[in-house]
Amino acid sequence: MCFACFFFFAIGVTMKEAIDLCKLIEQFGSEDRCRMYLEQLRWHGGVRCLKCQSEKVYPILGRNQYVCDSCSYQFSVTAGTIFHDTHLPLWKWFLATYLLCESRKGMSANQIHRTLGVSYKTSWYLCHRIRAAMAETGHKLTGTVEVDETYIGGKQHGHKGQLKNKSAVIGIRERGGHLHFIKADNVNQQSVYDIIARNVDTSVEVIMTDESKLYNFSTTAHRKARHESVNHSADEYVRYEDITVSTNTVESAFSLLKRGIVGTWHRVSTKHLSAYLQEMTWRFNNRKNPYLFRDTMLKLIASSNVEYKTLTAA
Repeated sequence: MCFACFFFFAIGVTMKEAIDLCKLIEQFGSEDRCRMYLEQLRWHGGVRCLKCQSEKVYPILGRNQYVCDSCSYQFSVTAGTIFHDTHLPLWKWFLATYLLCESRKGMSANQIHRTLGVSYKTSWYLCHRIRAAMAETGHKLTGTVEVDETYIGGKQHGHKGQLKNKSAVIGIRERGGHLHFIKADNVNQQSVYDIIARNVDTSVEVIMTDESKLYNFSTTAHRKARHESVNHSADEYVRYEDITVSTNTVESAFSLLKRGIVGTWHRVSTKHLSAYLQEMTWRFNNRKNPYLFRDTMLKLIASSNVEYKTLTAA
């Protein structure tokens, strides 16, 4: 048994083990244990050179690094990941990641700042790097999907409540499956269809919407799908046919998003709205996943670092 495998056997950490906060604190209370866990997730059976993939690598004593015997390349387990060059202890990364992915409505940077005892600037940057890693790409929805739009932020003006200073969010939810939230810069038939085309497979069977004229699929690649709508303006919210026609499930996801904004984040800027949507959908789509922490850590390992200047650029 290799040393890494023996170490994991000794502390009871496995890649398939569900974890709670008590286990997290018990098992990852030191930098060495955090690094060993990252190595187990990244390399499974043993450390390999990041440059030539050779297994002939040796630890450099006192430096938390390895050197490759084949190409002399020196590297660490955090090289090329979102943890690269971090000055924050890894156990604080682990704790922040756990809190963000296990809190149903998320956790604010201000709360992370108080919980971890770091500056607000550090906690804000930390949260945004974790959110960046939570992005899901390439997953297209099928079966029966519900589509709706909502508006986030700003205030309504005028007696008819015109939607000024608000950001549009398109919600697409597959019944019994995934949810996608997408920030829309423009809300018209073409922009909405472009979003649907990127997120819904052409094999989709049923698309359910409200009565809005935004949803017209007669000339699109989804025209073969059955399109059902409910008339909210006539107080119709559900209709029972051979299938239940409604947009209630995507609207319930919108409700959770808005509770997160009002109760947790309090204020979300248009600039960073997409990042918060990524976090919410990742957590929602993995709400029944007992290994959510492990899978989130795998996303962090696979993600490159996001620079502070990039997040704060105009």
